[in-house]
Amino acid sequence: MGLTWEINDLTQTTLGMSRDDSGSFLPHYAEMEIVKKNPFATIDQTGVGQLMEIAITKGRQTRPDIKLGICGEHGGDPDSVKFCHRAGLTYVSCSPFRVPVARLAAAQAAIEEKRKAAAPKAKKK
Repeated sequence: MGLTWEINDLTQTTLGMSRDDSGSFLPHYAEMEIVKKNPFATIDQTGVGQLMEIAITKGRQTRPDIKLGICGEHGGDPDSVKFCHRAGLTYVSCSPFRVPVARLAAAQAAIEEKRKAAAPKAKKK
């Protein structure tokens, strides 16, 4: 038993913008640096991502073995996959043609995590 977020729906609700209408204003938002990347392609880590992290923390407090994941196109975006790994999600789901990219990003995230864990800690002076 678990919980899967459809990130486009969560993004629309969190940011109060429609994916269908975003083409008319999102390029202008990016130009003005209101958004760094298209939030319908890459998880907005400071808004949507923080809500996900709150839910992950509270979900695991209640049920440590809960399976948590995302579905949709974000599941095939390398930055989103790496964020999901760092946040502690169990899985990502995406369209079949994006699976190779998602698997590569997941492997890279796991390697990064192991390297950070193995890196010697700098001594404080």
